[in-house]
Amino acid sequence: MKSSNVKELLSSAPKHQEVVVNGWVRTFRSNRFIALNDGSTINNIQCVVDFENFGEGLLGQITTGAALKISGTLVESQGKGQSVEIQVKDIYVHGGADPEEYPIQPKKHSLEFLREKAHLRIRTNTFAAIMRVRSALSFAIHQYFRQNNFYYFHAPIVTGSDAEGAGEMFRVTTLDGKNPPLNEEGEINYREDFFGKETNLTVSGQLEAEAYAMGLGKVYTFGPTFRAENSNTSRHLAEFWMIEPEMAFYDLDANMDLAEDFIKSVIKYILENCEEDLQFLEKRLLDEEKTKPQAERSEMALIEKLKFVSGNGFKRVTYTEAIDILRNSKPNKKKKFKYPIDEWGTDLQSEHERFLVEKHFKCPVILYDYPAKIKAFYMRLNEDGKTVRAMDILFPGIGEIVGGSQREERLDVLRDKIADLGIDEEELWWYLDLRKFGSAIHSGFGLGFERLVLFATGMGNIRDVIPFPRTPQNAEF
Repeated sequence: MKSSNVKELLSSAPKHQEVVVNGWVRTFRSNRFIALNDGSTINNIQCVVDFENFGEGLLGQITTGAALKISGTLVESQGKGQSVEIQVKDIYVHGGADPEEYPIQPKKHSLEFLREKAHLRIRTNTFAAIMRVRSALSFAIHQYFRQNNFYYFHAPIVTGSDAEGAGEMFRVTTLDGKNPPLNEEGEINYREDFFGKETNLTVSGQLEAEAYAMGLGKVYTFGPTFRAENSNTSRHLAEFWMIEPEMAFYDLDANMDLAEDFIKSVIKYILENCEEDLQFLEKRLLDEEKTKPQAERSEMALIEKLKFVSGNGFKRVTYTEAIDILRNSKPNKKKKFKYPIDEWGTDLQSEHERFLVEKHFKCPVILYDYPAKIKAFYMRLNEDGKTVRAMDILFPGIGEIVGGSQREERLDVLRDKIADLGIDEEELWWYLDLRKFGSAIHSGFGLGFERLVLFATGMGNIRDVIPFPRTPQNAEF
């Protein structure tokens, strides 16, 4: 008989039909009631066993974490909390779980403890709910771009260019680490390396996506990116996933319109398709916040916050306007900011971004027209000569979640900016070619996927929204 999953069975009408289900034991009560879960839903199905019909040796194998195949009859449940249950006729133990060694017991575990058991934490309700929401968001992203006539583009993982210009990249090499070949200057001779030049893991697929947007019109990447930033904060990972659309013939206003519509769309999707998981995560968050001081608690519950973001317009504010607001704010005047705002040109920190979103405007904010000096070389220079057509989307609890810009399409201006920054033109010869042959206005943005999942699930640490986090001194799994 074909097996069913738990989600299907819980939504079925009980007609005393014969069913087969596979899953893992969450709890086993009174030597009679097995709570079985297969990952398809936050809910367990109750399996009622009369052990007089089985050998006593089976009893000791039904422990938390054990994998079972259960055959039986689907009937109306006699207990509270579920509409159906299975009257068990046969049990097959796929694999047991020694209760003395199995660490994921039916009790509350700290998130810190579960990070040490990253290979097993998916067996908990919290992480199963997070990962189902993450999967749904992934699907919604691809669906959105498909419906809006984008083409999915696979950017290279190994690259010779630093799109962000920060230099925090992981080197890719086959050279002998103890005795690398040297050139006449006594430096490592990368001409003898596998690719014949110095290469790294990518921090962004943007530059390559720009090239393809100039032929396909609208493209997007959705893949892993890497940054060798020695940061142990709750907002940073060394390996993370990025969504990066690039659009030919889009100016900054069209870019902002797309980014706002995109975020609202994918959040609406999980509100419609992940209701049970979001309700569970909301309750978890509310329980957690009861332990915090009143001033640190969120003003909105998780689902209310998601509906607020998906149903309201984002406030659009220039960087210059934002600086004036921050400079005159109470936290700045009372020196409560860790990084005080003194003058125009300051690079905003998370505390400033969150103040604008959570305290001043009390809604998502799009900041645009940033100082050229604090933004990347590829952003289009405004007519004032000191700001660029950049935009960031700021979210409550997160700060920056999207960064984008209208790209510089003018060859002479781009060359001047590259020269001012001391970048070798030869490294970007192909990128400059895009400005020689059929150049046009174009724009794009990048969204850190884990930050979106962080917002959507209400979790507080980015390490808890990716299956196996990669951070400084941590690549255990």
